[in-house]
Amino acid sequence: MTDALNWFEIPASDIERAKKFYNRIFEIELIPMEMGGGSMGMFPAEDGVGGAVVQGEGYQPSAEGSIVYLNGGEDLNNVLNRVEAAGGQVVLPKTSIGENGFMAYFIDSEGNRVGLHSMG
Repeated sequence: MTDALNWFEIPASDIERAKKFYNRIFEIELIPMEMGGGSMGMFPAEDGVGGAVVQGEGYQPSAEGSIVYLNGGEDLNNVLNRVEAAGGQVVLPKTSIGENGFMAYFIDSEGNRVGLHSMG
């Protein structure tokens, strides 16, 4: 096994609202896709791990359970500073984890707890 993670899905109850949220905080454009009766907004990924925000049967947003950590870029605060204006809530600000960099948590527009990680 080379990587512990190869794909992730973040549940959404309103795919358009969720895509707008993630587009805004990361300053990206999620790629729309339909699959198996559900709607997805795929995160752009050149190489490595990919993932999507997904609305469909069996996808229930939750602030409990597994946490996905998204790449926070050079400085987590760049993303965190856009969370509230996009309709989310920062629940753990940028926090040092020593030599492993920094982490933070936010609640997205759908009610999911999502992590951020960066080295700076």
